[in-house]
Amino acid sequence: MNFIKSIVTIGLLFGVFVLGKYLYFKPKYKTGITAPDFAFQSLDGENKTLKDLKGQYILLDFWGSWCAPCRKESPALVDLYNRYTNATFKDASKFDIVSIGIETNTDRWKKAIKKDNLLWNNHYTEKTRFKSEIAKLFGVKEVPTKYLINPKGKIVAVNPTFDFIHDFLGKRIQT
Repeated sequence: MNFIKSIVTIGLLFGVFVLGKYLYFKPKYKTGITAPDFAFQSLDGENKTLKDLKGQYILLDFWGSWCAPCRKESPALVDLYNRYTNATFKDASKFDIVSIGIETNTDRWKKAIKKDNLLWNNHYTEKTRFKSEIAKLFGVKEVPTKYLINPKGKIVAVNPTFDFIHDFLGKRIQT
């Protein structure tokens, strides 16, 4: 009987641990709400805000040059960018990606952008990893984390799959 109690206790503790981890790492915002605005400076030195990009579909991508799963996604991000950046949408002026580097080493970050051929200009890092103001604003505690934002600035999806993004954007292309 003590053995069964021990197994049940271990099972409950494991369940509490998994639930706690899920809640801790869960991004701050849900679908349907307006994405909070933030300012950033693109790689070419241009000052921008998320609000400046209103009217576009935006994939907000939190990543790290040190993050193997992030780097593994790079070809899929490049494909997404190449496929939709020049598309004509029914309800948006364009599609773009805003990459927020969760970093401490700017040189390694810039080398990763170049090596992975991340062609878009909207790359930004505060070099404070998860303590960056933008990461805290969006509740990012792990990478990769993504938000798909519609032309009105509303969050369409949190951590969408690439299949979801292709399907979603594909249905909105003007034919």
